[in-house]
Amino acid sequence: MKFKQAIVWTVALAVGAGLGMLNCPELNRFMDFVASAYTRCFQFVAVPTVALAILTAMASLGEGKSMGKVFGKTLAFTVFTSLLAALVGLGLYLLVQPGTLDAEVVKSVSDGAAATVNKMAESPDTVYGHVLNAIPNNLVNPFATGNVLPVVLISAGLGITIAVLGKASENVKALHKALCGLQEVFFGMIKGLIWALPVGIVAFAAQLAAQMSAGVVIGPILKYVVVVLGGNLIQFFVVLPLVCYLRGVNGYKVMKQMTPALLMALFTKSSAATLPVTVATAESNMKAKPWIARFILPLCCTINMNGCAAFICVTSLFVIQNSPECGIALTLPTMLVWALVAVVCAIGNAGVPMGCYFLTLSLMAGVGGNLMILGVILPIYTIIDMIETAENVWSDCCICAIVDKATPEQ
Repeated sequence: MKFKQAIVWTVALAVGAGLGMLNCPELNRFMDFVASAYTRCFQFVAVPTVALAILTAMASLGEGKSMGKVFGKTLAFTVFTSLLAALVGLGLYLLVQPGTLDAEVVKSVSDGAAATVNKMAESPDTVYGHVLNAIPNNLVNPFATGNVLPVVLISAGLGITIAVLGKASENVKALHKALCGLQEVFFGMIKGLIWALPVGIVAFAAQLAAQMSAGVVIGPILKYVVVVLGGNLIQFFVVLPLVCYLRGVNGYKVMKQMTPALLMALFTKSSAATLPVTVATAESNMKAKPWIARFILPLCCTINMNGCAAFICVTSLFVIQNSPECGIALTLPTMLVWALVAVVCAIGNAGVPMGCYFLTLSLMAGVGGNLMILGVILPIYTIIDMIETAENVWSDCCICAIVDKATPEQ
């Protein structure tokens, strides 16, 4: 990241925070509008970028790319780093010991938060439901709804087919070139949105500053927040750079190079919406091989959720501890089992705002936990979601950098 660019972003952040603290309703509404408009622009390019990145990468199988090895390494590092994140969260939970909430605190949850939790809990997802939702039954719906996992499956299937048929068909080869050209067009649009990022930062910062007055951060809740955010920050600044170092990659240099994507993740709270910036920045700043970046980053956006693994683990333990009615004793073996559950669930989580919250709520509904605890957490989840999304994207960048270094030019 260039020094001048860093100055511009810092000034934009400060200006946005100042505007949000003015507590002017009309100004807040305008900033909400700007933030929503900017996010919609990224949502417009996000799904086509995911589809084209996966499709063209898989189509390159016909050109001798070692996609199988790349996929294996990506999956191995995804499971490894997600497990580390969950264990860091568990370790902090044991160290800080948030304790139990007073019944009056739980009763003080706002009606709005309680209603939201109850509504989401009415039809918790099942494992079969997650699997069926991932299998597309038509071509249009996944793209229209922005459902990333079916888009990935469709794109991978089309890409592999192009790779197989392209060896013998000139028409298919021409189609591959046309799709690569379309991908370059979308990357051009993304560069324009990155250029306008300071405008988005002002709006996002103002929006966050205006929202920070809401929340219940007292006693055990404060300790819970310390555990969640502390675990994310340790994973972000210590664990992931250490993993990079052990694989011969300078993690802090990669962090500096990927700053645009990390900032975008922080404010949009969606790794899927950030994906176009992540891929473009990996290619332009980190100098990752395009076929590596365009395959690994969309894949990691779908399955690699370090922040989510930590959140599910810590939040599940906190809710269970405050839910004697569910009958689960929090022994160390039980906690380790929940850490593993968190990793598995995080891999299947959607990269959308509040995706981890919804998934955790479904898990707690399944074990009979007190869902009102999640209602207490809801007002402060915005800040948690920001940090964990940035961590998710950062872990994607680390895996991309590690695999890119280990994969020779082809």
